[in-house]
Amino acid sequence: MTVQDQDHRQFVAGLSRRQKQALTRRSNFKGFGQLAAHWGAILVIGGLIAAKPIFWPILMPLQGVLIVFLFTTLHESIHRTAFESQWLNDAVARVCGFLILLPPDWFRYFHFAHHRHTQDPQNDPELIQPKPETPLQYAIHISGLPVWYSHLKTLVRNASGLKPGAFVPSSAQARIRREARMMLCLYGLVLLMAIWFQYPDLLYVWVLPAIIGQPFLRFYLLAEHGRCALVSNMFANSRTTYTNAIVRRLAWNMPFHAEHHAFPAVPFHQLPQLHALSKQHLQETEQGYGRFHGKYVRSLKT
Repeated sequence: MTVQDQDHRQFVAGLSRRQKQALTRRSNFKGFGQLAAHWGAILVIGGLIAAKPIFWPILMPLQGVLIVFLFTTLHESIHRTAFESQWLNDAVARVCGFLILLPPDWFRYFHFAHHRHTQDPQNDPELIQPKPETPLQYAIHISGLPVWYSHLKTLVRNASGLKPGAFVPSSAQARIRREARMMLCLYGLVLLMAIWFQYPDLLYVWVLPAIIGQPFLRFYLLAEHGRCALVSNMFANSRTTYTNAIVRRLAWNMPFHAEHHAFPAVPFHQLPQLHALSKQHLQETEQGYGRFHGKYVRSLKT
């Protein structure tokens, strides 16, 4: 076995106790700094859009990118590695989940099943919907429209009391049902208040930007596992994408995705250190998202 072919389990087992303790140390300071920058940018740009300066329409795509990338904030929070306190992780997850139409408690079960069965076609819930294989499927996927439909369908299904997925234990199904019903009630309340107070700016500050921004998130997420091997080794079934500091900051360092899958307990601010230790073992890397998608598009069946 070459150094690059080492299994992720062997790599993690080979780390010293001191290394593991340092890598898994969570930080409220780091978490609040990251969160303040992300949420603060949304509030500032949202305020500018609401104020309607002459250039406000060109701010909507930027606002949309910031909103849909709350998915990465939600992701870090459901792992409970964004902050030291569980209640704080859960509170942030609920706000982010509400803003992007994704119930956080349900998503935690979905996502942990993805971690347990990464790239296993029989058990990875992310593979229920296959990756695009034709130009038309690729265009539809990147549009982001299917994911909004999927999120809404999940909320309605969960609220109706239907089985929320094989990955959700029976003991949690009542909580998942309550979560979905509460979210739907809150959406209804927000809509009624917007109509009552005649506040259409909600459409321009939140809803339309999120729709505009979703393709950017799809563009980013497809690189995490797209065209990766259907094997259990996280260094081979997950991809690390080298990108600029802005994207890494926006995505809470999740471009280091193979590292995250190899050792999920490592918080976002320690992933660069984990990358430095594991980079010689990575089997799937790419120099930028543009290069990944160029290769992906050329591989599509015409």
